[in-house]
Amino acid sequence: MGNKDIISKSVLGHLAADIANLLLNLNVDAQDVELLDTEQQRVEQRRADLVARMRSKADDTPFILHIEIQNQNDTAMPLRMLRYFTDIQLAHPQESVHQHLIYIGKERLTMPDHFQARAFTYRYELLDMHTVDCSLLLTQDTPDALILAILCDFKGRPEQEMVNYIVLRLRELMGEDESGFRHYFEMLETLAENRDLQPYLEEAEKMLTEVDVTKFASYRWGVRAGLEQGIEQGELKKAQEIARQLLTLGVIPEEDVARITSLSLEQVIALRSQH
Repeated sequence: MGNKDIISKSVLGHLAADIANLLLNLNVDAQDVELLDTEQQRVEQRRADLVARMRSKADDTPFILHIEIQNQNDTAMPLRMLRYFTDIQLAHPQESVHQHLIYIGKERLTMPDHFQARAFTYRYELLDMHTVDCSLLLTQDTPDALILAILCDFKGRPEQEMVNYIVLRLRELMGEDESGFRHYFEMLETLAENRDLQPYLEEAEKMLTEVDVTKFASYRWGVRAGLEQGIEQGELKKAQEIARQLLTLGVIPEEDVARITSLSLEQVIALRSQH
């Protein structure tokens, strides 16, 4: 999951709690998350994607959550998960270990959720993100749900348009909280790497300079907002193109599209009728 040596612990801990609650429905206390070091050395060096000690809200029971994010099918994955399990359990013999593999690849999932040996059967939880409706996360309309939506199957929607919407809405929700926005954006970068979406994320970042960011919360991020004093002819074309992209998503009200792009509501309605 990205370069965990340079990703802050606060970002990884936040990600672990969000995945546990929003994707895995584990109902954990997001304020009680402790990242655990899992680096192991035998012949090769390896490290689990994400391992954290958490506490269930339901019964206040602590447990260790191990999350692996996989973007391609791997026939050896059950054995890899088993080896992670033994490493984690040996390091924490008195604690319960919950393992979850999250598959985000483009191909159909073919990996099993178990390993069958002669004397025992080993199992772990397996979530195929193709089965998660991206719109359910988007309609929650919270920063935490938005950043996890980047792991979803976009169901044929253009990657750039989806990433643009996630970044724009995140910027709007965070308002003038630049530190908070940077924190969530780092989480977004971490997850985007797993789906090779970094170029789209970079384009979305540039797009923030082409729309009137001051309409989000009277705040400029990065460089001067492109629509500061009203829309000139060239800027109008940019705004119309961005509006078309947002309308194509089908999840943003026309009033919000108008506010984000500085177009009038009538202009936005006219653009929708052209689709």
